Amino acid sequence: MAEMGSKGVTAGKIASNVQKKLTRAQEKVLQKLGKADETKDEQFEQCVQNFNKQLTEGTRLQKDLRTYLASVKAMHEASKKLNECLQEVYEPDWPGRDEASKIAENNDLLWMDYHQKLVDQALLTMDTYLGQFPDIKSRIAKRGRKLVDYDSARHHYESLQTAKKKDEAKIAKAEEELIKAQKVFEEMNVDLQEELPSLWNSRVGFYVNTFQSIAGLEENFHKEMSKLNQNLNDVLISLEKQHGSNTFTVKAQPRKKAKLFSRLRRKKNSDNAPAKGNKSPSPPPDGSPAATPEIRVNHEPEPAGAATPGAALPKSPSQPTESPAGSLPSREPSAAEGTFAVAWPSQTAEPGPAQPAEASEAAGAQEPGETTASEAASSSLPAVVVETFSATVNGTVESGSGAGRLDLPPGFMFKVQAQHDYTATDTDELQLKAGDVVLVIPFQNPEEQDEGWLMGVKETDWNQHKELEKCRGVFPENFTERVQ
Repeated sequence: MAEMGSKGVTAGKIASNVQKKLTRAQEKVLQKLGKADETKDEQFEQCVQNFNKQLTEGTRLQKDLRTYLASVKAMHEASKKLNECLQEVYEPDWPGRDEASKIAENNDLLWMDYHQKLVDQALLTMDTYLGQFPDIKSRIAKRGRKLVDYDSARHHYESLQTAKKKDEAKIAKAEEELIKAQKVFEEMNVDLQEELPSLWNSRVGFYVNTFQSIAGLEENFHKEMSKLNQNLNDVLISLEKQHGSNTFTVKAQPRKKAKLFSRLRRKKNSDNAPAKGNKSPSPPPDGSPAATPEIRVNHEPEPAGAATPGAALPKSPSQPTESPAGSLPSREPSAAEGTFAVAWPSQTAEPGPAQPAEASEAAGAQEPGETTASEAASSSLPAVVVETFSATVNGTVESGSGAGRLDLPPGFMFKVQAQHDYTATDTDELQLKAGDVVLVIPFQNPEEQDEGWLMGVKETDWNQHKELEKCRGVFPENFTERVQ
């Protein structure tokens, strides 16, 4: 009989709860449709918004704090492994082995102490702080349900009072249910109205205490760790003094094409060297200079009947077959053309010596198309040199290829500064001191460039000589750092 009675009570309670849920659902539908008014408390709703924001911030802080602790633990493990590696490579006969071992032990204890204090003074406090939110959150939800019950009871009581046929017994019962629902709601509402603002204001003190604890613990940890690191540094300095000759040095990458490049460079220099037995051009009998006369551009109007550029110049009946030294047929092109000049070297001049590397570099610095005396005298055949300058087309000046900056070497790409001293091991390499600035230029033949090596000229050498052939060379890139 007792079992039947308990089952009946349980069934009755379930039925009562189902009826309450149906009544609440019906009341919410009527409120959303606007057929029933809803009791609102804007002050309480603001408190609920603050509560949700506070809960979100606290949850994020807890998550980030756990991540921080996981990182501290990972750093502890990494530091421990690093110290173990040091102990393995530290040979027994080296000075300071016992001190290094003691430092490693203290390092491990310091990490463990730091992690444990973070857990006790930050994480556990954080867990306690967030532990009060679930209960308050459930009470806020329950208050919302009781508010719906109160509105439903109020609407039911008002509908009975406004009915045409009044039933006093039902009205009295409805009034009793309304008073009961109102009492339950107001009790919960009053408690939350006091707790929520207090909880919201407590966040400031909690944040201050939490971050002060973390900052203080981290400060002490780094102070103690700094002392251990200084002690370890002293031990390693004593080891370095005893074995100072075995200092680690920065090394350049090996050059696979170094020998080939040096061989090509030596061949080029030998080709540019003066040949034995060559004599300088002899002066003509009348004593005038034998060098090719300097080319000048005639800006006078073009004479009628002038030949077109590139066409053979017609011989004048009075013109001799061989032009004497110093004479030069010339013409002025039209405004839409470039400017060209024809140089006829003396037939009586003997071939002169080849220019050295310095002279070749100076010749390379001339404007494109200029003819030097050595080039004109190096061949017995007539030489036709076409030189392009700015031309005027329809009243507009058209520029040619353009010259580079005079204060930088041709093909300049960027600047680097040497971070370490480098001793050249071949004739085509640059000798570097830490602090030297190098102007990087491209390789004449890209196939000669080795990986990790650059071509350049030291800025001081370039400013002094302005000659690439004399100053340029290769250097390891890992010894330098780009500055421009």
